Formats: sequence, structure tokens, C-alpha cells
Amino acid sequence: MKLRIPTLDTAVWIAVAVALVVGLFLIRWIFSSSTVTVTNEHAETAQAVSPLSGIPCGGATRRPIAVMLSSDPEARPLSGVGQADMVFEMPVTPNGITRLMAVYQCQDPKELGSIRSARLDFIPLAQGVDAILAHWGGEQAALAELDAHVMDNVDALKYEGTTFYRKNGVPAPHDGFSTLSLIRTRADELGYRASTSLAAYVHTTSTPDRNLGDAADTVTVAWPQGMDVSFTYDADSNSYVRSRGGTPEVDATTGARVRASVVIDMRTDASFLRDQYIRVRTTGEGVATIWQGGRRINALWKKPSATDMLSFTDGDGQPIALVPGTIWVLVDAPLSEAQP
Repeated sequence: MKLRIPTLDTAVWIAVAVALVVGLFLIRWIFSSSTVTVTNEHAETAQAVSPLSGIPCGGATRRPIAVMLSSDPEARPLSGVGQADMVFEMPVTPNGITRLMAVYQCQDPKELGSIRSARLDFIPLAQGVDAILAHWGGEQAALAELDAHVMDNVDALKYEGTTFYRKNGVPAPHDGFSTLSLIRTRADELGYRASTSLAAYVHTTSTPDRNLGDAADTVTVAWPQGMDVSFTYDADSNSYVRSRGGTPEVDATTGARVRASVVIDMRTDASFLRDQYIRVRTTGEGVATIWQGGRRINALWKKPSATDMLSFTDGDGQPIALVPGTIWVLVDAPLSEAQP
């Protein structure tokens, strides 16, 4: 038997075939056992979104600060009110004087004020957004609950001259001011939790077109004593500009008009308590109207307990998606009992 010697052409073809087999094996091994990652050092990191306003910001996981603010004409214009993520406004006296609680998470106004006393009915609203409450004293019932540690709070009566200060040229008792930095520093010293896992409101950047049935450009609440408010829709910014007592409202720290992306009329009830105090119901449920994108939306509000987040749903119980930006809640609470 003769041994066959391959020709040069045959040897070349064999070598090529072996190289192909080895190459295919190597390719299969590389892709089955490793992952190649390409990193762009200049790529921007997506920011987290505020659970309240739906706006991307660096502070989206930090705990909100809720600040009690005056509503009196002598205190206007307020400092920092236009930079809040959420604002609650409600009557606090039988004759219709209102007060504000502004909630901050994303932005840091250079000043906050005039800071006023805590009222009991605001406490569940602050608890529902996992906030630390900043206030200058408070009514007896509110201070009793806060001193019992129902929620974390920073009281100017205890920290005037350090965390809070009086501002010259502003009439008392509207001369109390502070900053978020001072309040957060005090909260850290008190050992309060600094971050939050607050459940987020549903937000959307896509809203239906307006029609004759739901188009609404103006929101008004006729509170007395110069407390009446109105919000007028500005299509260019898809937001509502605010006026009080017939005068455009501006932020004293920026000089800019105060705006909201979402305005909510939360209808509830109130009862006379004593002297200059009323009690407003801020837990339970009721009807509401939401204005956003130049549209009026019928809704229901629900807050089963003090610590539950205030929610807004349609008639089927589904959350209503809100336009990103400041949410302004007007607690519309007529007195159910006449003053004696």
C-alpha cells in the first residue's frame, strides 16, 4: 500500500479549512462566555424624577421639607413660594383667612418666608408626603401632636436666632424667615431621616386636546378678606399664573410670577372650633376638580389616614396622570356650622 502525499494545493486548502474551524470556535467561545461593554465617559446620567412634581432633579430622593407660610397681605410677596414642588392652601379662621404650606424637594430658594404657625389640619397633609415640617410655633392642638412626635418637625420657637431669623423692615408677626439649608442642617442635628421612598404621583407629558366640554382657562376661589385667588392658563408655558386679591403674585426671591402646572380644588368641609380657629377635614374622601393643560377634569380625592398620601382618581378609581411641575392644592372648605 502506497502512502499518498498531498499536493501543495491540497495542503493549502486543508490549512484554510482548519483555520476557519478554529476561527468559528473562537468566535463562538468569545460571545458565549464574555460581554463587551463600551463606555462613553461623556454620556449624561439621567436624573431621578421627583415623586411629587414629576420633574427630574438631583434631590428626587431627599426628604421633602414642608414650610408654613403666611397668606396675609402684609406678608406679600412671599419668599420662595414659586419654587415649591407642591403647595397646600386652606382657610384657618372663621372669617376666611388662609394659610399656605409649601413643600420643597427639588429646588432650593435662597430664602423662605414669612414663616408662620402650624395648624392641626396641615399636619396630615405633611405626613402624607413624608415631609419634615418647619413652622413658627402653632395652635395648641397642633403643638401637642408635634411635641408627641407624630411627625418630624423644626419649630422656630426653639431655634430662633440660629435656624430661623427675624427680618428687618417686615412687620411682625410676618418677619420670620429661614432657608432650606438651615432647616436641613437642624433636621440632621435632630437625627431626622434625610431620604425618602415616597410613592410617586402618576405623571404624563401627553395630554388630550381641549374640547368645548372641558376647556377651562381660569380657576377662582372666592375666599374673603383679600384672600381670593385665581389661576389663569398660559398656553405658551402650559402652566397657570397666580393672582391674589386681584394682584399678580410674584416670588420675592426671584421676581417671577408664581405658577402651577396643576391646580386642584379639593372640596371638603370645616367646622367652627373656638375664637379664631376652625377645624378642616383633610382625611377621608371627597370630590375634586383638576385643572391642567387648559382642561378641567372631574376627580375624587382620597386620604384614608393621616400618613396616607393624598390621591386623586377618576370615577373608576384609576389615578389621574398629572402634568409635571408644581401642584397647587386649594382646600375648599366652607363652614358647616355657623359661628355662635
